[in-house]
Amino acid sequence: MELSKVVPWGRSLNEYREMFSLSERDLEKKILGCGDGPACFNAELSKNGGNVISVDPIYEFNVAEIQSRVDEVYPQIMDQVSKNKDDYVWNNIISVDELGKVRMNAMNTFLNDYEEGSKSGRYIAASLPTLPFEDNAFDLALCSHYLFLYSEHVSQEQHLLSIKELCRVAREVRIYPLLSIGNNNTSPHLEPVIAALTDIGVSISLIPVEYEFQKGATEMLVAK
Repeated sequence: MELSKVVPWGRSLNEYREMFSLSERDLEKKILGCGDGPACFNAELSKNGGNVISVDPIYEFNVAEIQSRVDEVYPQIMDQVSKNKDDYVWNNIISVDELGKVRMNAMNTFLNDYEEGSKSGRYIAASLPTLPFEDNAFDLALCSHYLFLYSEHVSQEQHLLSIKELCRVAREVRIYPLLSIGNNNTSPHLEPVIAALTDIGVSISLIPVEYEFQKGATEMLVAK
């Protein structure tokens, strides 16, 4: 993996709660965060006594390398958001400036936790569609802002293999959002992937969530 191709962007425990409709009971489960990147979900939940492991290919790099990449891409992302701010819903986060503060706070919380979390096995360098865990190792797997969002870069076959792998390692899988980046349209992979998973006996539901920042991103996929 080349760090120069990574675009780190972190989200908080509270955002994960809303994106995935996580109840207090859900947060007590053994959780896998897949593609968490520099989100502080793991740091915050672990501090509160949660049982969570995050996987992401970015975790092969050390804290200084990730910090350097965050500093490099942050102004670029903020510039893109400013140019495309009509693609977003400015309710809970009311401005581009506030978004920057929220994201940077989340990433700084992650960076402060990263070394300790890596040593204790909470951050593992791995990527879909192959995960280094036994069958049913987790109660719940969460995949945020990767599958379906990057439909132009991740093929339909890779989506199917990735969700099958998540279903192998976790009893329940939740994926958000289901829209492609750039056009805010439902991913073209969504329907065929649902059909293929249903054919092999995976139960699929599309569930409304309270969270909406990307316009129209109001559902998560739940697979069991």
